[in-house]
Amino acid sequence: MSKQFDVIVIGAGPGGYIAAIRAAQLGMQVACIDAWTNDKGGPALGGTCTNVGCIPSKALLQSSEHFEHATKHFAEHGISTGKVTMDVATMIGRKDQVVKQNNDGILYLFKKNKVSFFHGRGSFVKPVEGGYEIAVKGAADETLVGKQVIVATGSNARALPGVDFDEVNILSNDGALQIGAVPKTLGVIGSGVIGLEMGSVWRRLGADVTVLEGLPTFLGAVDEQIAKEAKKAFDKQGLKVELGVKIGEIKSSKKGVSVAYTDAKGEAQTLAVDKLIVSIGRVPNTVGLNPEAVGLQLDERGAIVVDADCKTNLPGVWAVGDVVRGPMLAHKAEEEGVAVAERMAGQHGHVNFNTIPWVIYTSPEIAWVGRTEQQLKEQGVKYKAGSFPFLANGRARALGDTTGMVKFLADAATDEILGVHIVGPMASELIAEAVVAMEFKASAEDIARICHAHPSLSEATKEAALAVDKRTLNF
Repeated sequence: MSKQFDVIVIGAGPGGYIAAIRAAQLGMQVACIDAWTNDKGGPALGGTCTNVGCIPSKALLQSSEHFEHATKHFAEHGISTGKVTMDVATMIGRKDQVVKQNNDGILYLFKKNKVSFFHGRGSFVKPVEGGYEIAVKGAADETLVGKQVIVATGSNARALPGVDFDEVNILSNDGALQIGAVPKTLGVIGSGVIGLEMGSVWRRLGADVTVLEGLPTFLGAVDEQIAKEAKKAFDKQGLKVELGVKIGEIKSSKKGVSVAYTDAKGEAQTLAVDKLIVSIGRVPNTVGLNPEAVGLQLDERGAIVVDADCKTNLPGVWAVGDVVRGPMLAHKAEEEGVAVAERMAGQHGHVNFNTIPWVIYTSPEIAWVGRTEQQLKEQGVKYKAGSFPFLANGRARALGDTTGMVKFLADAATDEILGVHIVGPMASELIAEAVVAMEFKASAEDIARICHAHPSLSEATKEAALAVDKRTLNF
């Protein structure tokens, strides 16, 4: 006999597990299905983010940053270490342990909130009276019935046409996190978040890294001034980025990978590397979902079609996260998951796409929220801009990292903050203040008038807000 639930969530990534917990908090009987498996055959909750994305990449970034500090910066502080070596196996092992802690943490949260978890692949079977029948294909097959369903099946790495991931020489984000030894040469196709972060990890550890980007501009979605500052820093570090290239034939052998490409000048080039990471975006994942069984509508990209409230074309079926429109960000998926659970309960769930922060965890970090200067120009919005360099910030000097700046964009008439852009130390943490300010429709003057602790990196945020009115105090 089928097990009955108020809500069935398919997928336990950031969107799915958060939606399941919030629905349970609101008094619903909730089941969550997820197929991800660890190396021992057990469940590995958390989706791409926890298993092969956000969490493991940050663990490797942290390890590689410690290594770079030890080899290049400790001496400035009077610290002598002798010869420093990196045990890659230990670094990967630590990363795996961090992932496992997060996997186990979600299982604990499910138990705490009385969410029923089913380990396997969930798929639609048919509509039934009062809901939908969902099959779970796993170690123990199950049949569930839910009054409502939330699809949170995430996304998969996009491969180059005709070039499959072998995860040995040609790597997706998954394989990039499992490299067993530092390659002498590493190629990266795509200068997006994954490409730059993974390129940074292995460059710090000694790899000669070349990034090939098809677009003529670097980080086109980022504010142009901030992107130029970041590019300058990456160039100085030795991370080679070639823009405006056209990728040709890719050949993989035991010796490595060769990439034929045409450079921005139209000249034929070949890049020979030990390993190649392909990071050209991600595609919505509906593999095995069986949407046709219930008539669930997909768009031409394979994404599930939803309205502004994450409702699909089917009554009682919702979808959130990477499998729907909008930015493929873990925190966006979480917000949608909470909002959908609250809408199911008759509340007014809310997600403001205009205040979703973006972060690239390179060194320097890059973070932003709201519109860029080029967007405001294209839209004909009259604005004022103000920036402040970390070079003039006391805490940044003490840290030994004065790269970058904070930049504010405010409405010329009302002074409302339209965008905040940061490149520099701890940008991922500093951006939260800007998100709060924009959610409450604060003005640049509001931030300029708030007392910030001294000495702190956040003072650069205050000074950039002051710069909008051309009255910085420390620059």
